[in-house]
Amino acid sequence: MRFILYLILLGTFAGWPLQKLQAQQDTRQQIATLLSVQSGAWNKGDLQTFMGTYWQSDSLLFIGKNGITYGWQATLDRYKKSYPDTTAMGKLDFKLLECKPLSKDVCLVIGRWHLERSIGDLQGHFSLVLKKINGVWKIIADHSS
Repeated sequence: MRFILYLILLGTFAGWPLQKLQAQQDTRQQIATLLSVQSGAWNKGDLQTFMGTYWQSDSLLFIGKNGITYGWQATLDRYKKSYPDTTAMGKLDFKLLECKPLSKDVCLVIGRWHLERSIGDLQGHFSLVLKKINGVWKIIADHSS
């Protein structure tokens, strides 16, 4: 009887690590898709869609080479000023390096970005904090350098 109980418990708990791994892979795929949406929109010169991946809140935090920007609208305005046209925007490519769940609904993402431009390429690294809001991953903090 104990042996049967042991087998039942073992069967019940043995799937937990696999379920956790599957959830992490699903999260990574969803975030890779978010980055693909961002780069696709950027490459079309569509800052509105690009910004749709960010949390539309005054509490959004963006940190770049010129300091801290607070809020979704201020971040959009910063992008418009820094990249006024498609020549300045160039073609954006991301490489996802790390995707570390901090909780069920919060994830830290580390990656590289590269802008291919006729006026000179730019590149750097980024760290993002994403939060699942109403079932959708949104960037709540972005540090790009």
